[in-house]
Amino acid sequence: MDNPDTSIILKGMENDLIIVGGGLNGPALALAAAKAGFSVTIIDTLPEDTRKERDFDGRSYALALTSMRLLRKIGVWDAIVDSAQPMLEIKVSDGRAGEGPSPWMMHFDHAEIEEGPMGYMVEDRYLRHAFLDAMADQPLITQLSGETVVGQNVTAAGVDVTLASGKHVAGRVLVGSDGRRSGTAERAGIKRTAWGYDQTAIVCAVAHAKPHNGIAHQFFMPGGPLAILPLTGNRSSIVWSETTERAAAIMAADDAGFLDALRPAFGDFLGDISLVGQRFTYPLGLSLADRFIADRIALVGDAAHGVHPIAGQGLNAGLRDVAALAQVLTEARARGEDIGGAQPLSRYQQWRRFDTATLAVATDTFNKLFSNDNPLLRTARDIGMGLINKAPALRRSFIREAAGLTGELPKLMKN
Repeated sequence: MDNPDTSIILKGMENDLIIVGGGLNGPALALAAAKAGFSVTIIDTLPEDTRKERDFDGRSYALALTSMRLLRKIGVWDAIVDSAQPMLEIKVSDGRAGEGPSPWMMHFDHAEIEEGPMGYMVEDRYLRHAFLDAMADQPLITQLSGETVVGQNVTAAGVDVTLASGKHVAGRVLVGSDGRRSGTAERAGIKRTAWGYDQTAIVCAVAHAKPHNGIAHQFFMPGGPLAILPLTGNRSSIVWSETTERAAAIMAADDAGFLDALRPAFGDFLGDISLVGQRFTYPLGLSLADRFIADRIALVGDAAHGVHPIAGQGLNAGLRDVAALAQVLTEARARGEDIGGAQPLSRYQQWRRFDTATLAVATDTFNKLFSNDNPLLRTARDIGMGLINKAPALRRSFIREAAGLTGELPKLMKN
């Protein structure tokens, strides 16, 4: 309740979860937890009006099939399904900009698995708004926008969070969903293993003359991979990894100069292209928290692990964290355990840390293997892609991995 003397809000123990970070993983966890009957307060630094903006800015996400299942079960998918573009095929090739791809390639078709499309491309504006609307309709969720966490205090009974406004929020479990520079993790004394790649990702969207037919392309070049991911209509999302120096030069150009730099790598298979929305950049690196938990604290998404976008699995890994943590907490409550106790949180860490460490190693290895112009490595990887493409069992395993169907699936990600 409000305290007019001290301007402090004490939410008391009716908060089962306090979630710091209102991007994508935080709202997903809030909805999953509320669906299970937990009370949640979610705190985000951005004002509500900013988070509700509907203008297209070029940002989009590749959602694996299992991530779609999670969104469906927490009541978000129906709001975005009409704006989601199924990914029916993935084509992976190697080469140099302006020279076209190598004849050796990998081609993955969703028809080789029974479950349906491998994934979906969804624009940021639709996904964020769907989360906000779903949370607004959920009485067990309290949203605090435009608030910054400046302190956290853990006791045997719970955790108390201090906001820059002077307010306090108390609960049983604190979840950090606040990115690679997680203040939640830092305040808990959780360190990180991290390094950069001297690469920068350029993110934007383009319109093109010809239809993409639901095909995603990954073109490996010496400076880094170029992902061309299908959006609804004759549009595609671009994630272009380049050396940091060259990326800065490309971004310094006007829109016409930017497209002139992109076209040799993009090719002409989709006809003429034009820029849609804004251009963004972010530095690429690997970041892995040494622990995913502390006393009454759990980390999800980029707060726990940040990987290279080479496989498009960053958000999907975070959503798997969400599904796993929601399941662990629900099962702990059913056993009569303290949901913020050491045993439930240890089970979450055991479930997720090995998988995310494996993903980090895999993306790191792939980036080092493909982001170079070494002729011996180029020959080896091209032959390797050709062999995989000719082996149905291997091809199918890659398709299932892309769809998120491998490993121990949380219940929210099962059909």
